[in-house]
Amino acid sequence: MNDNILIMDHVSYKYSPDTAYEVKALDDVSLTIKKGEFIGIIGHTGSGKSTLVQHLNGLMRATEGHIYFNGQDIYDKDYDIRSLRTQVGMVFQYPEHQLFETTVFKDVQFGPKNQGLDEKEQIKRAYEALTLVKLPDEFYLASPFELSGGQKRRAAIAGVIAMKPSVLILDEPTAGLDPRGRDEILGLISDMHEKRGDTVILVSHSMEDVANYVDRIIVMDNGRPAYDGAPKDVFSHYKELEKMGLAAPQVTYVMNDLKAQGFDVDTSATTVEEAKEEILKMLGR
Repeated sequence: MNDNILIMDHVSYKYSPDTAYEVKALDDVSLTIKKGEFIGIIGHTGSGKSTLVQHLNGLMRATEGHIYFNGQDIYDKDYDIRSLRTQVGMVFQYPEHQLFETTVFKDVQFGPKNQGLDEKEQIKRAYEALTLVKLPDEFYLASPFELSGGQKRRAAIAGVIAMKPSVLILDEPTAGLDPRGRDEILGLISDMHEKRGDTVILVSHSMEDVANYVDRIIVMDNGRPAYDGAPKDVFSHYKELEKMGLAAPQVTYVMNDLKAQGFDVDTSATTVEEAKEEILKMLGR
């Protein structure tokens, strides 16, 4: 069985084509995304990461190339782009700006309602989604505007997952949150991925954020993937990443410094837990 869920085939995108302001935001990108992957898309501002993900659910249309979802070309003239957007769910940066209903529950129910589901199924899905994002039930009937920043973020994520997309894209979901709020939201996304096994694509400019959670990192630079692989492989290029205006996780620097000072450590550790194990191993040796 083919487990490729999304394929980008030589996709390019230009803003203001054929004008003096033409900018190539995506440059001949070919990528394959498999079912159940947890992918981090990293890059500095203007690298093309947000433009890339907005092509995956048809919000933007490629200037050149093709995109396939479950084997179908989304640019075929009879393709149902609306159904694609319920299958490839997008949580935008500052998603709380999308909250608009009178209660949190109604807001989360809105997506399933738009899918044409009956009221019983809408309520079931909204309840399941709110439980999954661990929003306390005393907030279900509150106005979304009474919630804290982190709670609004949870409600907005629940609104997308209530539609049961098979791919969940989160564009900078921790923007503007304090460190605790960031860890809570990323932990929540990781838990959901483990429970549901959906494909998750997390867009971020923070190496630290993705290092702990994803199993594949795509680094965008000048509209193209500069690196694409497991976190260990990508972070081994930390000097090249710095030239792109990105920093590797702090752990990478610590392990490389230890190695440079003559300690026998494996520098491929990318999380604090891995680094701890490696240092204890070295001390044992």
